[in-house]
Amino acid sequence: MEYRLGKQGPAQFSVYSGHRKTMSIFHRLFSNTDARDEMRPLYEAIVARAREPHWYAQGGVPDTLDGRFDMVAAILSAVLLRLEPHPQARQQSVWLTEIFVDDMDGQLRQIGIGDMIVGKHIGKMMSALGGRLSAYRTAFAGAESLDEALVRNLYRGDPPAAPERDHVVQSLTTFWQDLGTCEVSDLLDGKLP
Repeated sequence: MEYRLGKQGPAQFSVYSGHRKTMSIFHRLFSNTDARDEMRPLYEAIVARAREPHWYAQGGVPDTLDGRFDMVAAILSAVLLRLEPHPQARQQSVWLTEIFVDDMDGQLRQIGIGDMIVGKHIGKMMSALGGRLSAYRTAFAGAESLDEALVRNLYRGDPPAAPERDHVVQSLTTFWQDLGTCEVSDLLDGKLP
């Protein structure tokens, strides 16, 4: 809404300008914007990467709720591990993880899991993500084979044939290496290699 100054002098205009500044502060304090929104493009890119058909068709990842969760967790883990050494990305990593939790919460509710047990499932998922971060950190550092980490974490102990596992190992290794060549600012803008 705009005020007309009419015959009012410059003193009234400066009061109006102060009013606008006050309203701007209140708007920032009480608006419905979420600081995590800046990380949504990256999260959407992670999910899109995890949903690429080759993981399931050539890689033997089960195309089930659990399989899709495990694939999103693998891609998310790689991105979080690449952001880990950069202090300027610490808050964004937290927001990215929170968006993941919100997404999983929504997915659970969508399949009919009620309020009483959603929290328990989310707790298990967060524990699973933490375990995957640890396993993939070790594997990407070369202290363990990525294939072994995938058998436990992506395939949950029931791996497909070696050629399918090799496809995932090669694809994740390439993704990890490509992440290492990305600028942190590009990653935070949602630009995956």
